[in-house]
Formats: sequence, C-alpha cells, structure tokens
Amino acid sequence: MRIGGYVPCSLSDFPGRIAAVVFTQGCNWRCPWCHNTALVYPEQFTPPIPEADIFQKLAARRGKLDGVVISGGEPTLHPDLPDFIRRIRALGFQVKLDTNGSRPGVVRSLIADGLLDFVATDIKAPWPRYAEAAGLPAPAFDTDALRETLALLRETGTEHQLRTTRWPGLGEADEPLIEAIAAGSPHVWQEYREPT
Repeated sequence: MRIGGYVPCSLSDFPGRIAAVVFTQGCNWRCPWCHNTALVYPEQFTPPIPEADIFQKLAARRGKLDGVVISGGEPTLHPDLPDFIRRIRALGFQVKLDTNGSRPGVVRSLIADGLLDFVATDIKAPWPRYAEAAGLPAPAFDTDALRETLALLRETGTEHQLRTTRWPGLGEADEPLIEAIAAGSPHVWQEYREPT
C-alpha cells in the first residue's frame, strides 16, 4: 500500500466510532475541487509511510480506538488492500472504506469476504454532470460502475453513507437530482473546503 497520511484519532470520519484514518496515495479521478490533491497527483506525493509504522501505531492504539478508516486518494486501486484490511482486523479494529465507487468489483469482494464494517461513497453530482465533477472527459466517463456500487451497498445491507460536497459550480437545481440518486441511503451534505 502507498500510504500518504495518517491521523491517529478522529471523532468524525467513522460515524459512531473513534477511529484512526489512513490515507492512500493515488486516484483514478481528477476532481477539480479535491481537497486532498497531495494524495492524487504523483508529482505531489511525499515518500510513503511504511506499513510497519502504521501497524506499530495502530497496535499501540488498541483499546483506545474502535476502528480504522481507509481513505485516499482511492484505496480500491491498491491490489494489496484486502490483505491490509485483514491485518487491521486482526488487531481487533472495525474498518470503514472511503471510495469514489468506481471499482464495484473490489467493493463487492471486500464485502463478500466480511472485511468491511462501513462504506462511504461520494455522490459528486447529478449523473449528467458526473464527468465534470470527476475531472474526466465526458465521452470516456461511464456512471455504470457508480450505480453498481450504490446498488451493491443497498442490496447487501452494508452500513454505508453517501456524501455530497457543495463544490463551486454545484447549483440549487442539482440538489434534488442528487437527492434522487441518494434515495434509500443515508446521505449528508458537506461544505466545500479549499484544496490543501
């Protein structure tokens, strides 16, 4: 795993739990309003934090934390994600995955293997504006993967939350369209923060 950041304790990232947050490097999207650009663009990457350091810190936090959030970047791009989660769970922690929803096959496998306790996925825009929100060329962008991830979370009963950031350019007319996409799932609106 390419780990670009670590927060030892968060009261807001894993609903109802006290958690550490691990940030992976690399993302398959280029959201123009992303606030974690140092985790997205390879030229901005810092040297990765060794996994051994992360597990040493997590082991020292047993009894103080309920879980670990794996965020990014986009964690599902990392082929060693399942093994990384298994090691976290072996320490007794619950696991929350933050994902953009673009890789439903990975999410399906993680759920089927009992590795996830919670999944958070962004609903970045109404479907017709999704390519713009993800910073990708519209003809090459397909929302089918996202739709599959959302259906998967609902069908499996996996505890989850959908989030929408009010990024510059997202208008009032977009809100009911986003609410319609999120219908049937817990959904929260987040305020935009300037990129770091």
